[in-house]
Amino acid sequence: MKIALGNDHAAVTLKESLKDLLVSKDITFIDLGINAGEKADYPIIAEQVCNKVIDGTCDRAILLCGTGVGMSMSANKIKGIRACVCSDTFSAKLTVQHNDCNVLCMGERVVGAGLMEEIVTAWLNAEFEGGRHESRVNMIKDIENKFFK
Repeated sequence: MKIALGNDHAAVTLKESLKDLLVSKDITFIDLGINAGEKADYPIIAEQVCNKVIDGTCDRAILLCGTGVGMSMSANKIKGIRACVCSDTFSAKLTVQHNDCNVLCMGERVVGAGLMEEIVTAWLNAEFEGGRHESRVNMIKDIENKFFK
């Protein structure tokens, strides 16, 4: 699995903890975020990161900002992206199992490094269940196709 990472200036510290976690799990990643002392607009970062999922360079992505909400809103404007803000492990697991979530969003001002590790682990370990959930994900895709040509 290969993960694309992105963050704005409100989540530099959380990104560094996330990178340590991914290294400890032997997960390859591309860091498209910014570093301490830099500023960035989250919509630009979200687009750059999500393009790595859409073009197949990465399997999934993780976006970080102050709350995770701005990144999620931006990411979900991209056809083929199913992003979710998570601040608990139950949602992280279920959003993959039921919604085939391919982009996880979190906020540094909402979750600390310890909880982030638990959320990311739950999200990475989850697999899409298909079955009854497949038709709902297809409905999401139909909505995308209707509004995003």
